Amino acid sequence: MKFKTTSGIELKEVYTEPSGMNELPGEFPFTRGIQKDMYRGKPWTMRQYAGFSTAEESNKRYHYLLSQGTMGLSVAFDLPTQIGYDSDNAMAEGEVGKVGVAIDSLRDMEVLFDGIQLKDITTSMTINATAPILLGMYIALAKKQGADLKQLSGTVQNDILKEYAARGTYIYPPGPSMRLITDVFEYCSKEVPKWNTISISGYHIREAGSTAVQELAFTLANGKAYLKAALEKGLDINVFAKRLSFFFNCHNNFFEEIAKFRAARRMWAYITKDLGATDPGAQKLRFHAQTGGSTLTAQQPMNNIVRVSTQALAAVLGGTQSLHTNGYDEALSLPTEAAAKIALRTQQIIAFESGVTDTVDPLAGSYFIEALTDELEKEAQRYIDKIDAMGGAVKAIEQDYIQQEIASSAYEYQNQVEAGERTIVGVNKYAENEAPAENVFRVDDSIGKAQSDKLKSLRAERDNLAVQEALAQLKQAAVGTQNLMPFILSAVESYATLGEIADTMRSVFGEY
Repeated sequence: MKFKTTSGIELKEVYTEPSGMNELPGEFPFTRGIQKDMYRGKPWTMRQYAGFSTAEESNKRYHYLLSQGTMGLSVAFDLPTQIGYDSDNAMAEGEVGKVGVAIDSLRDMEVLFDGIQLKDITTSMTINATAPILLGMYIALAKKQGADLKQLSGTVQNDILKEYAARGTYIYPPGPSMRLITDVFEYCSKEVPKWNTISISGYHIREAGSTAVQELAFTLANGKAYLKAALEKGLDINVFAKRLSFFFNCHNNFFEEIAKFRAARRMWAYITKDLGATDPGAQKLRFHAQTGGSTLTAQQPMNNIVRVSTQALAAVLGGTQSLHTNGYDEALSLPTEAAAKIALRTQQIIAFESGVTDTVDPLAGSYFIEALTDELEKEAQRYIDKIDAMGGAVKAIEQDYIQQEIASSAYEYQNQVEAGERTIVGVNKYAENEAPAENVFRVDDSIGKAQSDKLKSLRAERDNLAVQEALAQLKQAAVGTQNLMPFILSAVESYATLGEIADTMRSVFGEY
């Protein structure tokens, strides 16, 4: 019988050959970690992804999470916000506040962070097509709070290529989308230098059904595309590459996930070096990890606590810079407060009770881990070489190559589950007859009406002439070649809505 990882890498029964690697943590190519002392210096940032319903309701959850020891906030936005529709748009009906918080204007952002000083926290925002607009709102709020923008820190996902490949919340064609992304790179490098301007996401690629190898390969291929786009814009790789970060998934195959993170750092170090990066800070792959949402089961949901714990431990042993742990009930609904607390406590127990943070890269030198790291790198490089031959990630996406590879892997995985070749505890093995789950978190459908009423009041109270002027200037800039971030920020500060700003750019760029 053959034993394989989820990516199909065949495993030996025993590993007896050392890798011969003698590099140290914090040194190129950073396989063993990007800092010399890693968690001995300080633990990873413990984030909890939250956002639902209205800004008022999400604000209450943020205060709760901060009181429980969360070190950074991670904001989930609803689908209308993600694809540039105001809550009163007909396209938003039935989706307002459902999978994240509804943010229609700077006024909502003010409420979302009421009582929270942005200078004192780091915030990650999972937003892509409308990332420049939401970042503009965040910056505008920081300015109103009197924060020093040079010290403001956080991350905006801003990764549109994985939207085309795996997720679908894109608005504009690839060309204008890449322009908006590099405009954020350029603007933030001058105005908000500590802000991570993109979180290149393998998470959603994995959630769509890819293997670990595909997640690694397609994510790094997308990263290369962003590097090249910024270089073509004339930006300095030793400056902008320092503010790029990554967002990886962490699934159940414990050792494969650890090896994936180690391989990612090594591969990225060489990718950036080959494109001209000489500053070690620009060669380091910094990443956030989240436990695998698609691995959670609606059946026997308490089993998910064990899954999340195993995945979180793998992410820590793999050297993550920040981590979000899913609630055990997320296959059923948004996480309840109780589930969110257990998810956070899982991280805290790993950090402060397990001992795995007491030394750097504790699995280094394991014959198995080192060999598996090499195998993952080799298999991922094959994909990247093929994508490079097609002309890069944008071309590969336009040719539907990446999408088809992910779809094929997802199909194969599902077939294995249904045939019983892959065990899912509580689903296709050790299943039980269960009563329907109780205490499931639901968002009230009245949220859409409440958001629409807020928009009506906003439009009646704001200076609409100032809004129209700001939108006209944004449109003129979009037709030209200027950096759009200052114009977006000006529109945001006039209390133009997210939909109005997105529509202004739609009128120039079109929809994809």
